Amino acid sequence: MTTPLFEPLHRDTLAVRTAVARSQYGENSEALFLTSGYVQPGAEAAARRFSGEEDGYTYGRYGNPTVSSFEQRLAALEGAQACISTASGMSAILMMCLGLLQAGDHVICSHSMFGSTIKLIGSDLAKFGVNSTFVPQTDAAAWKAAIQPNTKLLFAETPTNPLTDVCDIRALADIAHEAGALLAVDNCFATPALQRPMTLGADIVVHSGTKYLDGQGRVMAGALCASEELVSESFLPILKSGGMTLAPFNAWVVLKGLETLSIRMQAQSERALALAQWLQAHPAVAKVFYPGLASHPQHELAMTQQSNCGGAVLSFEVKSSDDEQARQRAFHVLDSLATLSLCTNLGDTKTLLAHPASTSHGRLTPAQRQLAGVSQGMIRVAVGLENINDIQADLDRGLTSF
Repeated sequence: MTTPLFEPLHRDTLAVRTAVARSQYGENSEALFLTSGYVQPGAEAAARRFSGEEDGYTYGRYGNPTVSSFEQRLAALEGAQACISTASGMSAILMMCLGLLQAGDHVICSHSMFGSTIKLIGSDLAKFGVNSTFVPQTDAAAWKAAIQPNTKLLFAETPTNPLTDVCDIRALADIAHEAGALLAVDNCFATPALQRPMTLGADIVVHSGTKYLDGQGRVMAGALCASEELVSESFLPILKSGGMTLAPFNAWVVLKGLETLSIRMQAQSERALALAQWLQAHPAVAKVFYPGLASHPQHELAMTQQSNCGGAVLSFEVKSSDDEQARQRAFHVLDSLATLSLCTNLGDTKTLLAHPASTSHGRLTPAQRQLAGVSQGMIRVAVGLENINDIQADLDRGLTSF
């Protein structure tokens, strides 16, 4: 049961107020229910609840009130009918694929997606007969040309990790629907504070709650936002049998993180834009990838889709003469950090830097990394809430001492 809310309400209000109904104690902050089982009112009621004929919690793997509060809140922010949560972002993607695909089906994805997503769909699922085609992220014509009679899913990530490529969500939705397929969009970087893919035609929105939804790097979580039909008929059965369940404590942490999502995204995006502009002018930097820059190839599209905001993640390449020197210089910058963190996560209030070619995309082949545009001289920066002058000074230490 959801707490009654008067409509229409702004997303910032939904982020604070959407939750299951208060208990008999009248708590103002949403309760954390730590239980793996639930006492049933009677055998008949238990039977109805386990069969789905009656609402009610039955077992921790199937549902929990705290987890339900997180799901309802995220669905409200995304403008979705329903949401189902998982233990991590990658388990959410796995749930989506298991719920929608079978041997012989075909998926289309971008070359420049997150490395683990490429590995899961391109290699792991291929062992079970799921075919995939990877295309340039920003070329809608290439997505359309890749459609096959057995195409069931188009899966885009926008902006991508780490190149921040932006796709036209509405164009891809039209392509998918014309072919009788679904469009899923990974909204990890922009979050619903900046971008709502379902308003642009997406059928499924994928989240790694580990990132900005939590916002302070504390717990892992994942989620799928979609129609009530997809959640109840395609994804919930996978959760019940597969057990990629979100823990109540993690759900509670991310639930509370959603309350500050909007103000964090605005503040971190402002710092990211300032840092991107500074890096663009730095003599040791070859290129900066950030949708908020006018020089970004999809800048205008990004501003339209992302509430006129570039987001909090950027990447840059150090100047170098070859791959070996590029890797050495990128490592030097990272090893010179004294304030910022060398950490492969993102979405924290602390600024985190990583070398994608050897971490998030390290399991890919050199050819796959080349297609993804991930070079040895690339550094990804997830900008936090430190003072921008301190962020710049810490990076400048390494950039000016090659």
